[in-house]
Amino acid sequence: MSDILSEPMRKSFRRSPYHYHSVRQSRFSINDEASGLDEMPLMMSDEAFENDESDYETLPRARVSLRRRGLRWFLFGGWRVLCESCCDCLVRMCRRKKELKARTVWLGHPEKCEEKFPKNSIRNQKYNFFTFVPGVLYQQFKFFLNLYFLVVACSQFVPSLKIGYLYTYWAPLGFVLALTMAREAVDEVRRHQRDKEMNSQLYTKLTPRGKVQVKSSDIRVGDLIIAEKNQRIPADMIFLRTSEKNGTCFIRTDQLDGETDWKLKVAVGCTQRLPAVGDLFSINAFVYAQKPELDIHSFEGNFTREDADPQVHESLSIENTLWASTVVASGTVIGVVIYTGKETRSVLNTSEAKNKVGLLDLELNRLTKALFFAQLVLSIVMEALLGFVGLWFRNLFRFVVLFSYIIPISLRVNLDMGKAAYGWMIMKDENIPGTVVRTSTIPEELGRLVYLLTDKTGTLTQNEMIFKRLHLGTVSYGTDTMDEIQSHVIQSYAQGPSSGSAGGSAAASQKSQTPGPKVRKSVSSRIHEAVKAIALCHNVTPVYEACGETETAEADQDFSDDNRTYQASSPDEVALVQWTQSVGLTLVNRDLASLQLKTPAGQILSFSILQIFPFTSESKRMGIIVREESTGDITFYMKGADVAMASIVQYNDWLEEECGNMAREGLRTLVVAKKSLSEEQYQDFESRYNQAKLSIHDRTLKVAAVVESLEREMELLCLTGVEDQLQADVRPTLELLRNAGIKIWMLTGDKLETATCIAKSSHLVSRNQDIHLFRPVTNRGEAHLELNAFRRKYDCALVISGDSLEVCLRYYEHEFVELACQCPAVVCCRCSPTQKAQIVTLLQQHTASRTCAIGDGGNDVSMIQAANCGIGIEGKEGKQASLAADFSITQFKHIGRLLMVHGRNSYKRSAALGQFVMHRGMIISAMQAVFSSIFYFASVPLYQGFLMVGYATIYTMFPVFSLVLDQDVKPEMALLYPELYKDLTKGRSLSFKTFLIWVLVSVYQGGILMYGALVLFESEFVHVVAISFTALILTELLMVALTVRMWHWLMVVAEFLSLGCYLASLAFLNEYFDLRFITTWPFIWKVSSITLVSCLPLYIIKYLKRKFSPSSYSKLAS
Repeated sequence: MSDILSEPMRKSFRRSPYHYHSVRQSRFSINDEASGLDEMPLMMSDEAFENDESDYETLPRARVSLRRRGLRWFLFGGWRVLCESCCDCLVRMCRRKKELKARTVWLGHPEKCEEKFPKNSIRNQKYNFFTFVPGVLYQQFKFFLNLYFLVVACSQFVPSLKIGYLYTYWAPLGFVLALTMAREAVDEVRRHQRDKEMNSQLYTKLTPRGKVQVKSSDIRVGDLIIAEKNQRIPADMIFLRTSEKNGTCFIRTDQLDGETDWKLKVAVGCTQRLPAVGDLFSINAFVYAQKPELDIHSFEGNFTREDADPQVHESLSIENTLWASTVVASGTVIGVVIYTGKETRSVLNTSEAKNKVGLLDLELNRLTKALFFAQLVLSIVMEALLGFVGLWFRNLFRFVVLFSYIIPISLRVNLDMGKAAYGWMIMKDENIPGTVVRTSTIPEELGRLVYLLTDKTGTLTQNEMIFKRLHLGTVSYGTDTMDEIQSHVIQSYAQGPSSGSAGGSAAASQKSQTPGPKVRKSVSSRIHEAVKAIALCHNVTPVYEACGETETAEADQDFSDDNRTYQASSPDEVALVQWTQSVGLTLVNRDLASLQLKTPAGQILSFSILQIFPFTSESKRMGIIVREESTGDITFYMKGADVAMASIVQYNDWLEEECGNMAREGLRTLVVAKKSLSEEQYQDFESRYNQAKLSIHDRTLKVAAVVESLEREMELLCLTGVEDQLQADVRPTLELLRNAGIKIWMLTGDKLETATCIAKSSHLVSRNQDIHLFRPVTNRGEAHLELNAFRRKYDCALVISGDSLEVCLRYYEHEFVELACQCPAVVCCRCSPTQKAQIVTLLQQHTASRTCAIGDGGNDVSMIQAANCGIGIEGKEGKQASLAADFSITQFKHIGRLLMVHGRNSYKRSAALGQFVMHRGMIISAMQAVFSSIFYFASVPLYQGFLMVGYATIYTMFPVFSLVLDQDVKPEMALLYPELYKDLTKGRSLSFKTFLIWVLVSVYQGGILMYGALVLFESEFVHVVAISFTALILTELLMVALTVRMWHWLMVVAEFLSLGCYLASLAFLNEYFDLRFITTWPFIWKVSSITLVSCLPLYIIKYLKRKFSPSSYSKLAS
């Protein structure tokens, strides 16, 4: 039997290059069931299981090709890889990262900390005083183009290699470097000022001698810090005390997780109960904190007080933490610092800014390498025809320098100036007001995007919830019939017992009137019960502003509506409570143990909170058990998603259908139900619940099982529909982007149900499209099965959670990315900031396509910086994303014009400008080659001194640079036909094909101009220079006119200005021109004829191409 099994195993080892890696991985797997999955590879087609050879080698994009590293590899980029590897190794050795460890932090005694922790300072600068110049020079000369110019310029210091004047080589190079350094210096100064402002913020530190003011950068682990309302938390802290009487406070986390809802935090019980703040130094207590982690939604730690008898131990969780970059929203808080600087959650989730290089720059860099190779070949051919005599290597290098104009140094200058012009045009566009270009080096990237990764909250939505629909099964109420609900609520409470007790509710009277469950309740009674359930089942807290301080309402306080605001961790709950207030039942007070409602008549209904079951992504529901103080009735209320509540409520025939109807309208649905409990039932439940909470093993499962014992046959009260207001014109903008061939992924930290609902309402997922909800997976086996199930789906959107995504990427990265990229839309929910950046990087690595990330919160910064093009929106969540982005806009709808119009124009113009500048260098190099070959292969320049400088500057610069004003289609046409954008992603405007065409044009024109001048010159050689150079200038001006697709008045001015400058300069160029000859008719007709022969055929070809094979945009323009 062992022999039978061993042979297939040997074949498997021979066949699969992944086998050893997979076996090694499975050896350390937690789940034993995953160890056999290497023999059962992921199915990628139906035929794969039928084929005996179906293994990882059959998976597209999963092949690993071993690169043979030989001399060819070293010459073509290998040297650079080795250099970068060595540099990275040195950097790692110089700044070895300190291992993150758990710590014990004593309250108010930083000196007791054994470890040395990082300084609590923010630093976003790229360079320091010593590394600025070397760093900027490295960034410039790592590109072949600039390095080539440097070598050529340095060669002119060698007398035997000197071709022309030094200023013709060093002036342009120095100009480029000076511009770059000035730009980088300004950016560095601005970063330093922003960092200094943040690090200099003053905070109150509590010491045994009292309160002292300290800078944010001077805060240490163990310090006790006081943070006032609306003050930023400077470091990660454990929440010890608050001025709020209930021991809780609210914080805003919009710059950390992107959610604008306030989060409720609870102070440590032991320290909150101390009589005075100064008692924090009289106790002997410490906090044990886990090592710094990336996860902003979890924390594990312990609080211990040693001087108590017995010792006090309290477990700490995420609700006891105050993370850095969050803002105190209510009261005053005191916390002990546990993490500082680079170890805080916000910094750990922020990636370092990288220098972004556009795809067009990389393509031009490759073309310049091809030009250098051609230049080298041409020089070798010249020297070979000369016979390699004498000091041939010196002559060879002179030829290389002589043909150096084939790669014009003005290419970088023109492109940088063009980018600056594009940025200015974007910021001056009145159709997208408030747009700011923060990175002026990559405007062309806006025209090459394939993937758009967007945040949800604040980007696609306004995060403003509006109650839209209440459905009771037989009757539905919308926004236009809310007054009917209000009248029913007023009527219900008016019918209460005349004795007027606060608990005399209509529900109680209804219950006494209809003891039999078979009797149908009146509509008024059902509305009353539904509104009451919605007003009770939530985690909302009313907050009152009084005398500049935030106080929780007391029972005897005047509950005026003017200064009351509601705060909760979910905007849905706030919308529901605000709606109940609008129909007459108002939440006026809430603490940890009770809440109070005010009826339309002004009566106060008091309820004791017995238990709360918070919402989780697993349960998809939340519940609360309350006791009405006037009657003693105990009621269990629950609300949640329809998928979770359908099996809990009593049988009905309308819930599923109505949920579907509301979902199609883009509404977020919640099912509300209740169950009345007797005192005995509740006491039994409470004892079992408390026992489950004390369990050491499987605590979560046991608690869930006890709660589920209550969730049976609950009475269905109503179905609510809440709308999350979308940003203006989100739907048409997303449709525009889809038609342009851009694939849109939504990455959000929000819940799965919310993300799915917004995807539908924003039309990110079209109505006729299926949605595949990727089930939660925790190990390799589950991921394997779920991916196979997903593979069978066609043309459906994918919705996946961050945890499941992490498991899939750990084991099936290639396969998952390939399947996800085939989806028309992808929604990733519960994503951490780091995960967002990882997804962006993953798409770049696996698809080699250009990505764009857009967001508006601090949690989007990592994603924006990782993308090829980052766009930030200035919104409610602050300016952190906007400041970190390459482009800043004020509304999501502006992205359509930014990409379709400005992205298109920037790419098309830069492609034309870059190729024309190279043509300008190639044509003069072709003339030099013809000249040298005719005059015995002498390495003597054809044009010297000012002629070469003037040719690249005042004679041709203005017309060539005016190409930045050219456009192939009008902006209205580009927005009307977004399909035109698809052609841009293929890179056809700048490719080896278009480059080869320009090379042929340059060789043809250079040959015609030089040979024509040699044939037509009369007596002196100076006539050759005059005829050929004048014809060259005229040819360049005519070629600009040939390239232009839509004329601008500045283009005409530039043409005539350059021509005028050249004609005016002839009077001063006695050294190069015979002034008597250039004023004669022979000179004029010879120049005209040569120019005509060089340009007319190209005009004819262009006319025939437009007539018989027009491009897509020219068809629309006509």
